[in-house]
Amino acid sequence: MALTLGLTGMDPATEASLKVAFSIANAQLAGAWKLLADDTADHVIVDMDSMYGPMSWLRLHAAGKTVIGLTSAPRTQADIRLAQPFDSASVQRLLVELAPEAAPPSSITQPTDAVPSGLSAAPEPQDQLPEERPARVDEEVAPPAGLNAVPVTIEEGLDPDEPASAASSAIMPAATNLAAHLRPETTTAAKSEPRTLTEWLASGRITGRTGFERDGLTLFLDVDRREYFGPPTLKPLSAHVTSDAVAADFADVADWAKKVAGLGAAQPMSRLLWFGGLMSGGGKLLPGFDPQARFLMLKWPQTEREFPRHFRIATVMMKGAATLEEIAEASGVAIEDVTDFVNANLATGFAEVERPPEPEPEPRKPSGLFGRFRGR
Repeated sequence: MALTLGLTGMDPATEASLKVAFSIANAQLAGAWKLLADDTADHVIVDMDSMYGPMSWLRLHAAGKTVIGLTSAPRTQADIRLAQPFDSASVQRLLVELAPEAAPPSSITQPTDAVPSGLSAAPEPQDQLPEERPARVDEEVAPPAGLNAVPVTIEEGLDPDEPASAASSAIMPAATNLAAHLRPETTTAAKSEPRTLTEWLASGRITGRTGFERDGLTLFLDVDRREYFGPPTLKPLSAHVTSDAVAADFADVADWAKKVAGLGAAQPMSRLLWFGGLMSGGGKLLPGFDPQARFLMLKWPQTEREFPRHFRIATVMMKGAATLEEIAEASGVAIEDVTDFVNANLATGFAEVERPPEPEPEPRKPSGLFGRFRGR
């Protein structure tokens, strides 16, 4: 039986970040899981800290779904708790907790953040769940800076004709100090290490300011501010987002202000993650998504001038949900390019799998004496 997971009751930024973490985690589990709409998935993650989370939990609980509460609180009314902040490692542990029989033995790690709520530590008397003490949340307000708050807008690219500064090609210093950039809870040994720059950023394990060098070109990452400094175009960064990366590849940057001064304005990290999603599939859909599914563009993305065919793909997708083959045929673009574009927009929250329509409610049967007469 297929293992299915849905997401609901959360703002777009949290959903986009969870999709990235899920894609990475599911790849480590040989793609055993599929991401579906919350009303068709067997297991659903609900953001219990949001305004809509508790209402979603009530609806899904009544429908008999296994509900995973995403929350920063020590406990939750949902069946299972996923701690906030999360990363790909904690999402992988959650998937193993939900279906240990489908996980390779090497992927089962302890401890797990996905703890059934009935087994969580008893709260202090003054503790209250977010759903017990709801606060008004403006879903339009940008989330606080942090790696798990992936922006869902892609800034327009700079002019590709503008030459990159020579400062961007500075070779990284040999000495590294990754410990200063690792989150404390992730400094312990892990069995599944991120493999690329994109996976490292999406995993939540890198913080602060650091540098990452490939082919003599340095990319300066300000992870906490969700920004990076580098060339104005994306294609020169292909080796950065596709080649294997290890902890030693990240290094402290001395004289940060001086190094980035000649690189122009900071660029949003979402643009880099979008490019990573574009390059990571190699013409194949990311693990966890059905190649026969219908994909829908939620809003018009900022297309990059380096990829002019993306404008035609986005135009087709904005007309309505369609399969990869239908998009390729309507746009006149190779299906491999369509798939890469869909991957990039799934990873950043611009696109999603089409949700099946809600079933029509059954008409109410007439009752009472006159109802029986009318029913004859």
